[in-house]
Amino acid sequence: MKQTILVALLLTLIFSACSPEKIAPIADRIQKLWSAQLVKENSTTTFTKGATTNARPGYTAFRLDLSSATTVVFVDFDGTRCTGQWEVSSDEKRLILKNLSPQPTGTNGTIEFTIGEVTDTKLVLTRTATSQKTGGTINVYELIIG
Repeated sequence: MKQTILVALLLTLIFSACSPEKIAPIADRIQKLWSAQLVKENSTTTFTKGATTNARPGYTAFRLDLSSATTVVFVDFDGTRCTGQWEVSSDEKRLILKNLSPQPTGTNGTIEFTIGEVTDTKLVLTRTATSQKTGGTINVYELIIG
């Protein structure tokens, strides 16, 4: 009887120690201030942080401030600063910036991104619609904290 109880207790400890680690929702994980590390426009790299020959050096000013739970501050490569709200889609595959003011050119105040890689220090986003500011390109942003 004592052996059965000991075995049951041991198995309980083993299985409870092996439970999978709970991963926080993406909205919680990306709630930070992000800056551009690498930007591609239609698969052409136009910015790499620290490079001296960037086609668009203005991306050094690019900021995506998601540090507030609902408010976003978005600073584009040309220095345009917009504020609005942000949310992650229910399937956690898209980041939506909405009610942006002033409205970025051709957006009706909304910019959507497909969420790629997410780590504690890196966020990869792909715009779901073309950017008029960059000549109608689909842009991929590799962002880092800061």
